[in-house]
Amino acid sequence: MPEGPAPVDWQGQPLDCGACDHRALLGQGQCGPAWACLQDRYAPRIRRFFVLNPELADDCLSSPYFETRMNAAQVATLFRLPPLLQDPDPAVRSMALLRLPAAQSRGLMRDPDRGVRIAVAHRLPPGDLSPLVQDADSAVRAVVARRAEPGLLPLLQSDPDPEVRGAVADRIAEASLDRFVLDPDPQVRRRAARRRPGPFVADPDIRVRHAVAEAAGPDILRRLLDDAEDIIRQTAAERLAAPEDRDASR
Repeated sequence: MPEGPAPVDWQGQPLDCGACDHRALLGQGQCGPAWACLQDRYAPRIRRFFVLNPELADDCLSSPYFETRMNAAQVATLFRLPPLLQDPDPAVRSMALLRLPAAQSRGLMRDPDRGVRIAVAHRLPPGDLSPLVQDADSAVRAVVARRAEPGLLPLLQSDPDPEVRGAVADRIAEASLDRFVLDPDPQVRRRAARRRPGPFVADPDIRVRHAVAEAAGPDILRRLLDDAEDIIRQTAAERLAAPEDRDASR
């Protein structure tokens, strides 16, 4: 079924199926105007064309239109993809590195486009992520914090971005969580408190203390029975009354 904008080529000109090199596919139901078309500017139609005709992808990797190159790269033969790591468009570079062996991603660690570097951070093995710890973009560093080997996490514990620090708090060794007591962001402290409640029992933020009440053992829960907030006292009392929560304090 036709959908999306009016069919035009990547330069905005009307499409002419009769002038297309692949016009024979039209009669075979392998393409169609406003539906599945290699020449169309609308990316979903290009994508559908390669789903129907993947064998043509290798010949389209040098197309002047980046959407065509990117969608061709999704299904093209792998050994044809390395040149696309130097493609002028970041979307094409990202698609190539996501399909190629991870080792080939190392050359794009300093790519000028943040989206490419995010793809690199997702693609590389955890042990190879250390060069990205100092990346200028916090989204890249956040991926590193979620994927890197534990020994690398202390390097990100004081990151200026709270989402990065929060990801570190989710994974770093419990013995290192005390340092988050002084973190300026209560959401970061809350994530640390879920794993090691004790240091956060007197936190000034109710959200952090509530996380303590949800995760702590009996000794700490008894201290929270005198908390200034009703919800904290109630949560602590309910957990103390529940047999399954009568474990050792943390």
